[in-house]
Amino acid sequence: MLEKVLIANRGEIALRVLRACKELGIQTVAVHSVPDRELKHVRLADEVVCIGPASSAKSYLNVPAIISAAEVTNADSIHPGYGFLSENADFADQVEKSGFKFIGPTGDTIRLMGDKVSAKQTMEKSGVPTVPGSAGALPDDPDAVLKIAREIGYPVIVKAAAGGGGRGMRVVHNEEVLLSSIQVTQSEAAAAFGSPVVYMEKFLQRPRHVEIQVLADGQGNAVHLGDRDCSLQRRHQKVIEEAPAPGIPPEVRDEIGEACVQACLTMGYRGAGTFEFLYEDGGFYFIEMNTRVQVEHPVTELITGVDIVREQLLIAGGEKLSFSQSDVQFRGHAFECRLNAEDPKTFMPSPGRVNKFHIPGGHGVRVDSHVYSGYTVPPHYDSLIGKLITHGHDRESALAKMRQALDELVVEGIRTNAPLHQTLVVDPSFQAGGVSIHYLESKLESEM
Repeated sequence: MLEKVLIANRGEIALRVLRACKELGIQTVAVHSVPDRELKHVRLADEVVCIGPASSAKSYLNVPAIISAAEVTNADSIHPGYGFLSENADFADQVEKSGFKFIGPTGDTIRLMGDKVSAKQTMEKSGVPTVPGSAGALPDDPDAVLKIAREIGYPVIVKAAAGGGGRGMRVVHNEEVLLSSIQVTQSEAAAAFGSPVVYMEKFLQRPRHVEIQVLADGQGNAVHLGDRDCSLQRRHQKVIEEAPAPGIPPEVRDEIGEACVQACLTMGYRGAGTFEFLYEDGGFYFIEMNTRVQVEHPVTELITGVDIVREQLLIAGGEKLSFSQSDVQFRGHAFECRLNAEDPKTFMPSPGRVNKFHIPGGHGVRVDSHVYSGYTVPPHYDSLIGKLITHGHDRESALAKMRQALDELVVEGIRTNAPLHQTLVVDPSFQAGGVSIHYLESKLESEM
């Protein structure tokens, strides 16, 4: 068992990790930037280390400062949360080389899944369905590239192999602009990710974003915890998530879940992870794997009863999974609304002092947030201030609880996107279930 965990993150996920550690009797070390000294988890941690100024590059992305903090506090492990260094293979390697346990997969696994080309090739070998596309990076020969595109069929999408977060991709509808679009994407990829390598896939017209949560101990045991639908997105950023994904036949769900488990076993995967897919016309198509805990993990926890962060800690401590796939039971439905400090119409960030923060309650209502009355949201980081999660015996019940929870929520002093959520949870198409990844942006454009 781990004895002292350094939490290399901030905000709600840092508080989430701290709570899991406390439950297991594990000591905690909170690292923070100068403006984050009043964060809730910093106040609750057993030890605290300031690792730099407001700039992420000089604090939460400052690997030497984080490693030094672990050394001076005698921590034995580091939890990266999500974002920041959570999927940085070099950081994972450095943590292990410095004598600490990285609470996540190995650096080699992160590197393998971080490159979209090698990730896709790995999935194909493991039997996980992928989007029709190029067999790896695009060749330099223009004629060969044009031939690949014709075989795939237009429209196609050109993607940076090292990309992520919706960046480094371009949709191409015809042959006339393909080669120039590839050159532009290569230049953008080199500038943003340090690698000009790109690949090509079929561009699906109206897909949904469905993902599979997995846990694996790196010792030959792995399970999946079902799926989540994360299709309600704006600029490739998720807004509302739910579990399970509506309208997917049980046999299709079981088949894709088992394929993801097999991929974990093939890779020797360790920790929590998520396989992300595009789902269209009954077919799953792998797009990437996130080798960390997800923002939306609570909806899976509520329908399975599995504490995903707790399992991360136990696996990092060397324990085998304590349950098998047959032990995983799915109960009811859950939704998560991401609460951001931003204007609900313009989406401009809205940092500042929170004069009043009142969270909703009731059976089946959960709020994961680091915010409290009197807290000042800094302008330096992501605008996420919390997550509102509800669970009911079915989708309709969970959605009714979400509507009520949003009505009870009070945040004064800053703007939030709560009014947007209130609009979405009564939207007829969303209530019916199964909207595509393009739905929200189309809806927002039509209302402008």
